[in-house]
Amino acid sequence: MSKTYLIAGAAALAAVAGGTFWMTQPGTAPGANVTTFSTAAVAQEATESSKAALVPDMVLGQAEAPVEVIEYASFTCPHCASFHETVFDQLKANYIDTGKIRFVYREVYFDKFGLWAAMVARCDGAEKYFGIADMLFDEQKDWLAPGEAAGIAENLRKVGLKAGIGAEALEACLNDNEMAQAMVATYQGNATKDEINSTPSFIIDGQKYSNMSYEDFAKILDEKLAN
Repeated sequence: MSKTYLIAGAAALAAVAGGTFWMTQPGTAPGANVTTFSTAAVAQEATESSKAALVPDMVLGQAEAPVEVIEYASFTCPHCASFHETVFDQLKANYIDTGKIRFVYREVYFDKFGLWAAMVARCDGAEKYFGIADMLFDEQKDWLAPGEAAGIAENLRKVGLKAGIGAEALEACLNDNEMAQAMVATYQGNATKDEINSTPSFIIDGQKYSNMSYEDFAKILDEKLAN
């Protein structure tokens, strides 16, 4: 069963917005030399312009593709990792790369670890985003294995370094509180607008769907493409 959550003031965001946030030195846990912020402060401080500039949608496929698919997923969600392992590659080969669909990936943050992972994925720009996202899903069990903040943070650093992000650039990304605030605000706004209550969820040409097999996904896409 997919994880469910509430949007504004949700317990899922409490660990992110209600307490400690990030670290400044490798090997230290969140809470050491950090800036903290509240859920209310996030909404107030991250303006629409800052969100647009800092947190663009991550997109694959042609802009003029006849069908748009938006996926809402969390890097800490095992169902999302399973979808990307068993469905996404076929979806990309048969529908995205062939120009049939425009695919938009939007992050959901159940916890601070999912936010940190997304900050690593976004650190080197759009060109590397989906490659790093693949690594985060493929290695999800490994980087989450410590079960505590310092170990998970260090593992996420290793993912970023393996993806080719420079050490200084990576630390700058992981300490960018303005970006974190904009990401949380963007997540809240998008998920509220689309009434997202589980992951992975999909908006296909404006209609919401829950997790599904490749066969079911292809059937829906073929029907929409035929119309």
